[in-house]
Amino acid sequence: MAKIRKQDALDYHAQGKPGKIEVVPTKPYSSQRDLSLAYSPGVAEPCLRIAENLDDAYKYTSKANLVAVISNGTAVLGLGNIGSLASKPVMEGKGLLFKIFADIDVFDIEVDATDPDKFIEVVKAIAPTFGGINLEDIKAPEAFEIEERLKKELDIPVMHDDQHGTAIISSAGLLNALELAGKKIENVKIVVSGAGASAMSCVKLYCSLGAKIENIFMFDSKGLLAKDREKLEGNKAFFATHEKSIPLEEAMKNADVFLGLSKGGVVSKEMVKSMVKDPIVFALANPDPEIAYKDAISTRDDVIMATGRSDHPNQVNNVLGFPFIFRGALDVRATTINEEMKLAAVHAIASLAKEPVPEEVSEAYGEKSITFGREQFIPKPLDPRLIYYVAPAVAKAAIDSGVAKLPISDWQEYENTLKKRLGLDNKLVRNITEKAQNNPKRVVYAEADNYKILKAAQTAYEEGVAFPILLGRKERVLALIEEYSMDFPEAEIIDPKSDEELDRRNRYAEAFFEVRKRKGFTAYEALKIMRERNYFGAMMVQLGDADAMISGATRNYRDVLKPALQVIGKQKEVDRVAGMYILMTKRGPMFLADTTVNFDPSAEEIADMTYHIAKTIRKFKVTPRIALLSYSNFGSSPGKDANKMAKAIKLIHEKYPNLTVDGEVQANFALNNELLLDKFDFSNLTNKEVNTLIFPNLSSGNIAYKLLQEMTDTEAIGPVLIGLKKSVHVLQLGSSVREIVNMVKVAVVDAQNK
Repeated sequence: MAKIRKQDALDYHAQGKPGKIEVVPTKPYSSQRDLSLAYSPGVAEPCLRIAENLDDAYKYTSKANLVAVISNGTAVLGLGNIGSLASKPVMEGKGLLFKIFADIDVFDIEVDATDPDKFIEVVKAIAPTFGGINLEDIKAPEAFEIEERLKKELDIPVMHDDQHGTAIISSAGLLNALELAGKKIENVKIVVSGAGASAMSCVKLYCSLGAKIENIFMFDSKGLLAKDREKLEGNKAFFATHEKSIPLEEAMKNADVFLGLSKGGVVSKEMVKSMVKDPIVFALANPDPEIAYKDAISTRDDVIMATGRSDHPNQVNNVLGFPFIFRGALDVRATTINEEMKLAAVHAIASLAKEPVPEEVSEAYGEKSITFGREQFIPKPLDPRLIYYVAPAVAKAAIDSGVAKLPISDWQEYENTLKKRLGLDNKLVRNITEKAQNNPKRVVYAEADNYKILKAAQTAYEEGVAFPILLGRKERVLALIEEYSMDFPEAEIIDPKSDEELDRRNRYAEAFFEVRKRKGFTAYEALKIMRERNYFGAMMVQLGDADAMISGATRNYRDVLKPALQVIGKQKEVDRVAGMYILMTKRGPMFLADTTVNFDPSAEEIADMTYHIAKTIRKFKVTPRIALLSYSNFGSSPGKDANKMAKAIKLIHEKYPNLTVDGEVQANFALNNELLLDKFDFSNLTNKEVNTLIFPNLSSGNIAYKLLQEMTDTEAIGPVLIGLKKSVHVLQLGSSVREIVNMVKVAVVDAQNK
């Protein structure tokens, strides 16, 4: 983990607009009419409706998606009782996590009240504002009383995340760790260091999963909670099931599980050695665990371990739970978060950890491959699948347990809605994947001695979309396959330079020379150039030895495009080959062209490209709605590029009248329908969501897609080559494994279509 300097942390919070969150309007406010609707007099109508029916607040206000993160600052992180105002940066941070992980809006509320009665009174008074309440950083034992009373007295979900968050995540981890150890929860001996709100909640949830209270030894700072301890009251007395107090070292002997929620360094190597076979060690104190990760795993090689730190495997991180638990609870208007909902979250998180990990998650954590096992029995916090694994499980549990006011009937549509919330609506990718799987093709990977290419080839093969043909130095390819434990049972490995391929090189050279002999190539040059992988691979596709080719992850774009044009060539009806990028955005897929090939196409060429781009988009089961972009709006600022785009749109309207297309238009008008309707209501694009942008030249197109990709963290697919006779596609330099796999799927579908 990178070291965080104090000044860096202060600068982060102070730079620009101070703090980490802000309120953003969700309705138009650009006109006097908008303001009159937003406030007086228009606001009176929803007020009257809500006065008649309080549930209408969920319809007309932000209540349905608004959570209060509330604290009095009495137990902040590892900082202790620093006061309500000093806790505000933490509460803002929690709000940020709610938003980025589950698209839940948050007001952070810092209450200057340490007396439970006063604190409860304040929270109850403001509760009508919110759809749910997340209590945070409140010290025990007051935290127990506050949560318990608020849950009884309010009809919205209330959860103290410090208690239940760690309990839910560690419970999921415990289930999987026990499975790896081959043990049953009802039989294991559990030692707990720590007896605060979080530790007690963990143990209660473990008991709900089947752990026996008599098998649990819980320690606080004074020792074991036992019957011979004086002045044990309330929750601590409940856990005092053993007759006499014993030291931690003795309790650790023959223990199956250790749970630490106390302080660093309280567990020694000797204690870990004294545990039974396949000991489970959850050392969750932060930043210093009860025993350091390296110390524990160096003690014995059968340790199954989790910590609270992000720089070690199996981080017990509350962000795996609370955003998605509240998401599910809000979406069915649950009146509480009950035991059934928490257990549903436990099982959903445990189940997700066993699923194959997406490559982008592995890359995010700098790991080549993540699979279920001792190094991965708790999901990674950045796994994008958490929202549609956990939230539906919680929502179903709320419905089944009778606490939901708004049941869900279409669960597939609900899952799709969850994906859309975070820009995860990969319907286009799913359609491409499904089509590729229905008729997989032979794909040549021209850079197979590169790890990312090999990994993508393996992933595409395992997904059932492509049969790999690997080009590269054979010994290098085989070494990578062995090093990363890859499996290519049906892969053909070819080194175009090897003597083994002499006959095939000669055959390819003869065919290539026949096509290019009047275009500057000699027979000798044709034979020589077949040693180059991009020419060799393109000839495999051209002569039917393969169906598609992928290259460019390590090469200059034009070094790959040139062989494709010379070997494959463009379709007869195509004037110019074009490059199109697909950006996966919250508004759906956006198609951008030409972004990679043509420097300064003519109006006629732009019209031709637009038609063929529209044909390609339709093959993805998307209806193209196209804007030809410029710095001008419908003749407002004449100039070379504006005039060219105006001429192109005239040609398109004449030749292809069925296309939904207009221009020339500025990008903001193309993408903002209200703006377009207000100023240019005559346009063919009014009341239509534009999804295809055509640029006047390569410079504008290339700059635009790269800016969008970098500034919005948008996933990109491409560039998709349009107009070649056969399926050859050039990767963006430095493409990720995920991007390569998506391009393989596009290449397979392209091969099917051709």
